[in-house]
Amino acid sequence: MKMTNPFSSKRVKTSSSSPFNMKNSIGLALAGLLVCCALLAAGCTGTGEDTTTAPSEINFGYQPSTHQVAYMLAMNKGWWSETLTPYGITVDKTKNEFQFPTGAPEMQAMLAGQIDVAYVGAAPVISALANGLDAKIVAGINTQGSDLVVRPDLDYQSPADLKGLSIATFPRGTIQDTLLRGWLAENGLDPDTDVDIREMGPGDAITAMTAGQIDATFLPHPAPTLLVEDGVGKIVVHSGEMFKGHACCVVVVSGDLIRNHPEIVEDIIRTHIRATEYAVANPDEAAQTFSDYTKYDINTVKASFAEWDGQWISDPSPYVESTMDYVNEQASLGYIKKPLTQDEIFDLSFYEKVVA
Repeated sequence: MKMTNPFSSKRVKTSSSSPFNMKNSIGLALAGLLVCCALLAAGCTGTGEDTTTAPSEINFGYQPSTHQVAYMLAMNKGWWSETLTPYGITVDKTKNEFQFPTGAPEMQAMLAGQIDVAYVGAAPVISALANGLDAKIVAGINTQGSDLVVRPDLDYQSPADLKGLSIATFPRGTIQDTLLRGWLAENGLDPDTDVDIREMGPGDAITAMTAGQIDATFLPHPAPTLLVEDGVGKIVVHSGEMFKGHACCVVVVSGDLIRNHPEIVEDIIRTHIRATEYAVANPDEAAQTFSDYTKYDINTVKASFAEWDGQWISDPSPYVESTMDYVNEQASLGYIKKPLTQDEIFDLSFYEKVVA
């Protein structure tokens, strides 16, 4: 069923009477000036923090979804190290890489200062920013790419057939939760009373579906393909049918890096673009990389690439409109107190500079 956008975003006194005191004052002032100049040259801001020196490490967050295979390619091929080592930044996969089941805990980790760069859905970024996260979206990752999967025996013809059913999806404020609730409401169903939406990560949702504990799932790939191949579900709606061309995953960078190390942000984006273009041009290698990373069967990954409706795109500008729709939807759901502006969410200048 083809649907349109379901969201309708202190001071020391000195005496001047004594020549000795005046000479002393001039000498102290000159000495102080020299010290200040030296400190400024060293990057001292007066807070004890050196903002001109690059951090020794950068921590990355990501999720085990085919949506974010560009991150995995860049790590496996050593491109993150190649990019950041000249700045004196260590990128050790065992120390600087953190995997999260969904975007909600990933954004909590970024709020806590545990990660600097996040590959994550655009929707959980909104909730995090509304709660004080100092960061911006600087690049896109993919559009669409999630599916509604129901039990094989369920005769699904329209959204009305979901009434009374249990559906597992990602936690509140994520892409999947925001999309699903908006789509259900557009189709006359109250997501809080007409269906039983259960918050789960992909592993728990797959297990629950396999055990017959739920009726449906709405998850990003490759989970839908795995459910189909295991014979416990069938795909009935692609997320692009719920909201055509909607933003999904994005690259989020900390405010510290943006303000104090813009050249590093630019190089992170260059590497992301390189990895994205490589994934598009080499899907078999991208599938193998994802399989190696997550231990999903390679044939399942290739099948997921073949049947998802997602697209890898690094340019963040196509993500703006639907992300602002997510803002309005989350405000109406009470997830955020007031809508955020585009400039509070995005910084498109880095991408524009990199590709100019």
